[in-house]
Amino acid sequence: MIGYITIGANDSKASGAFYDAVLGAIGNERKFEDGGWIGYGPKGSGDQSVYLCPPFDGKPATFGNGSMIAFKAHGKAEVDAAHKAGLRHGGRDEGAPGFRPPEKQEFYGAYLRDPVGNKICIYFKP
Repeated sequence: MIGYITIGANDSKASGAFYDAVLGAIGNERKFEDGGWIGYGPKGSGDQSVYLCPPFDGKPATFGNGSMIAFKAHGKAEVDAAHKAGLRHGGRDEGAPGFRPPEKQEFYGAYLRDPVGNKICIYFKP
């Protein structure tokens, strides 16, 4: 249903380091960088579906209150690794890895804010 997403970045280098680490931990890689734009997609494919860039209107990138982007992982270890990598690369914790709700064990996720303040989730459904 979703073709691609674009995430505003005020500092493409800082945001790129964050997303290189987080998306790399779940099987994705940087596909290109050009003029402040950075594109990501699955390792080993020509596809890309996540882009970082400065806003078109020239104003600072900001985050939306209540907005969140969720990235699917292939297992709990990837969720854990992505959360840890994000914290090491300028991210802020918004919820440590774990089952939500803990008693159900049907959704394992971790939550972060990127260098701009965008909220993301990395999750796995066992």
